[in-house]
Amino acid sequence: MENRIKELRKALGLNQTDFGSKIGVKQAAIAAYEGGIRNPLDTVVLSICKEFNVNEDWLRNGTGDMFVERTKDDKIADFIGDIFLEEEESFKRRFVSMLADMDEDQWALLAKMANALLAENKKD
Repeated sequence: MENRIKELRKALGLNQTDFGSKIGVKQAAIAAYEGGIRNPLDTVVLSICKEFNVNEDWLRNGTGDMFVERTKDDKIADFIGDIFLEEEESFKRRFVSMLADMDEDQWALLAKMANALLAENKKD
């Protein structure tokens, strides 16, 4: 598993300190995992999988893809959750608030405009 932890960390572009802080362990623990000196506890493995969307079978056994494919619903839920962490007057939060206030006619108009824009881009 030590090689896969290092491979994952490198794929994410994180140093040992930053990787460890995201899952609640110190840099020394990450170094020990990567060096094969210690095996991570199950709670650490689960934290890695949850934090970085990693396939647990890949991390433990090297089988399957490194990352779990996320559904559209997962991505939307994460995005909406992140919106609540934004400052109240941030562009994202104001934009989503505006979308939430739209009625069906406004949604239909928005869809028509988006489709027209896509058609125009296909011409180019």
